Amino acid sequence: MWGIVRSTRLRSPSSLLARLLSPLLSPPLLGQPARQLAAKQVKGQKKAHQKVKVNADKQEVEIRKRMTVADLARAMNKDPEHVFEALLNTPAELQSLEEEEEVLEERWIKEVVTRSGMKYRWARLAQEKERENRDAKRRVLDPACLRPRPPVVTIMGHVDHGKTSLLDALRRSQLVEQEAGGITQHIGAFLVALPTGEQITFLDTPGHAAFTSMRARGAHATDIIILVVAADDGVMNQTVESIQHAKKAGVPVIVAVNKCDKPQAEPERVARELLEHGLVGEEHGGDVQVIPVSALKGDNLLLLAEATVALAEVLELKADPNGPVEGVVIESRTDRGKGAVATVIIQQGTLRRGCVLVAGRSWAKVRFLFDEQDQALEGAGPSRAVQVVGWKDLPSAGEELLEVESEQRAREVVEWRSYEEDQAQLKEEQKVIQERQQEHQERYQQERQSHAHLSWRQKKAALYRANRQQAAMRPSEKTQKNQHCLPLIIKGDVDGSVEAILSLLESYDAQDQCQMELVHFGVGDVSENDVNLAETFSGSIYGFNVSASKSVLRLAEKKGVQVHLHGIIYKLIDGLKTELSSTLPALLSHNVLGEAAVLAVFQVSVGKKKVLVAGCRVRSGLLDRRMRFRLLRNQDMLWEGSLTALKHHKEDVQKVGAGVECGLSLDTTLEFSAGDVIVCYEEVSQPQLIRWDPGF
Repeated sequence: MWGIVRSTRLRSPSSLLARLLSPLLSPPLLGQPARQLAAKQVKGQKKAHQKVKVNADKQEVEIRKRMTVADLARAMNKDPEHVFEALLNTPAELQSLEEEEEVLEERWIKEVVTRSGMKYRWARLAQEKERENRDAKRRVLDPACLRPRPPVVTIMGHVDHGKTSLLDALRRSQLVEQEAGGITQHIGAFLVALPTGEQITFLDTPGHAAFTSMRARGAHATDIIILVVAADDGVMNQTVESIQHAKKAGVPVIVAVNKCDKPQAEPERVARELLEHGLVGEEHGGDVQVIPVSALKGDNLLLLAEATVALAEVLELKADPNGPVEGVVIESRTDRGKGAVATVIIQQGTLRRGCVLVAGRSWAKVRFLFDEQDQALEGAGPSRAVQVVGWKDLPSAGEELLEVESEQRAREVVEWRSYEEDQAQLKEEQKVIQERQQEHQERYQQERQSHAHLSWRQKKAALYRANRQQAAMRPSEKTQKNQHCLPLIIKGDVDGSVEAILSLLESYDAQDQCQMELVHFGVGDVSENDVNLAETFSGSIYGFNVSASKSVLRLAEKKGVQVHLHGIIYKLIDGLKTELSSTLPALLSHNVLGEAAVLAVFQVSVGKKKVLVAGCRVRSGLLDRRMRFRLLRNQDMLWEGSLTALKHHKEDVQKVGAGVECGLSLDTTLEFSAGDVIVCYEEVSQPQLIRWDPGF
């Protein structure tokens, strides 16, 4: 034993320690105690390790977030024990780490790579797998399956030129009496059976300037356009706009010159005016039929219908009555008893109860079908206009209507379309972000160049002053921005009406006077949620062709919310302009009542105080002590305020007329001078008007 001790003493302490630890560091017994002892050894060698020159060409390790010990070991081409040993002498809890389950923190991933003499780089994000297009498409039609179909005819023209009266005469109804204000404010779809047996689906579009989008939608959903022009009025703004819609949609036009029964009617002038816009009548060598009619007396209505049928035969309008349904949404609305209702025109197939339809981001399983008279239908073929009940969400007017196999397929289509719209919106937002980042980078570079000649202390001081100035400006900017603002909630009876109102609001160009913010818009009657929302934003509610229950009106009155309900669109806009003007401060103007010239200056004693008194003669008008006064000297205003005294022959008076001498004193110690002018005026407050012009 002593021999063993002697031999041990002859060896160095480090070799002795290595011999004692060798059984513990053998691979079969490698574990947590061994890692703790190895940590002491690494700690003792740390100083020597720093002296080693690191190779510039380090091995790169591709790392990512949420890596386990096994993942990191594979990325480094090491075994997991190497990762554990690299984490020794760190705050990491090694006892809780498992190779395949526990996720390493980002800082420990970097620490392991750095301690291993390697460098890390972040892995590129894997590109998202491209989603399969699950949208519904129109089918390819087989010419052998096509059958003749009735034409879809849209009546267009200027407001009050007799479009609805003409359609009313064709189908012998009294539709005009039902329209608010005598003008059409919706798209109406009707099936008219002629005495000859032919059927025509008519679309009646509004002629008011506010309903441009409705007219454009009607032009794209039709086969033939009947352009109504009043013989006594001629071609007007909406007439020209309707011609442009027809040309853009590539739809043939028949011109109906209405009101030919009036004494001042000039059909020839209408034909000449149409020539200027590219509509050449048959009498002038063109191919456009120009037919003089009178909707009031029923003259030439049969001739107009025959011309429409003849043009439809020339166009050879055909459709497949079998197979999946295709169509277009003309209008949509909410009904208390039916829910979401959409008026659609069938273009292909036959629509029946139970069909599953998709329109935009909405879908429906058809529960009921109704015609324009609210009569229930079992089915509707091509060119038929029907009301569809059963929508999960209200579809937008103008959307394409397609039939799909099942409800699951409808959900897939809606989900795909929502995904596409979200991606498009995300791209737009990313584009805006990139533009702003570029602007910020350019400003930053300009600031750096402007401070390039300064020392670092001077740069720091300059940046501090600039930031302090910007911080001081922000509260005032915010106060000024929110000084005049009118939040709005818009409710309409149908989607097209809301669309028309929103298009008018887009033309608002008086934001510098009063900011107009659209908080919410929708279809349906005014509800309690609308009132609560208006109270939150301190806004107003404008409803078009909708109603509000008594409980909703009481709630609005209690919360101080203004509810404006209108049945005519231009009255709604007029009311909105009035409310916008009411938010503006009144304009003050000065109305001069009289002038007086200072002839002399006196000093009188009032108690122990000396007061300057101006002796004046009124040159024009009168001086009223209750009004405001100005003192002018050589056209320069020296003082503005009130009089303390106005006397005539030592008597206090209220007013002094022209040609009368008087004495007056001011509410200041300003000295008078002969030749000065005293002006008496009154302040008149006038309401300020918003300068927004919506075009009508």
